[in-house]
Amino acid sequence: MDLIIADMIPASRIHYPVIFARLFGAIVFGGLIGFEREARDRPAGFRTHILISLAAALFAIISIEAVHMPGFADDEQVRIDPLRVIEAVTAGVAFLAAGMIVFARGRVHGLTTGAGMWLSGAIGLAMGFGYWPIAFFTTLAAICVLFAFGKLEHRFGYNSAGRADRDEHQ
Repeated sequence: MDLIIADMIPASRIHYPVIFARLFGAIVFGGLIGFEREARDRPAGFRTHILISLAAALFAIISIEAVHMPGFADDEQVRIDPLRVIEAVTAGVAFLAAGMIVFARGRVHGLTTGAGMWLSGAIGLAMGFGYWPIAFFTTLAAICVLFAFGKLEHRFGYNSAGRADRDEHQ
C-alpha cells in the first residue's frame, strides 16, 4: 500500500503548492481572455480558453518534472528537450484555433477568437514554467486589445480585418 501511495504522490522538483498556484494562475488568466470572447457571444469562450491555458501550463510543468525524473536525469542516453513541449503545445493550439476561423461570403470570421486561443496557450505555458510576471502582463495586454480596441473598432465602424463595416453597425 505504501508503494501505491508513494506512486500517487511522487517526489517533485517543483513543490506541489507552487504547481497548484501555477495551474490556478493559468485558469484565472485564460479565463480573463475567454470572458471577453464569451461577453461578445463568440465561439470558444470562457471554458475553452481556460482549458487551453490550463493544458498548456500542465504540459510545461510536466516537462520540467520529466527533465528531473530519476530515470531520465542520471542517464546520459536520454535527452529531454523542454522546447519540444512549447512546439507541441503551439502546434496543438494552432490546430484548434484554425478550426475557429471561417471564410464565408468573402469575409473572415473567428480570427480574433483563434488568436485568443493561441495566446491563452502561450500564457498557460508561461504560467507552467513559472513566469508569472510575463503571463500577467500578457493577459493585461490581451484584455486591453480585446476590450479597448474592440470598442474603438465598433465606434469607428471597422471590423477586425480593418475594413469599413458601417452598414452592419447602423
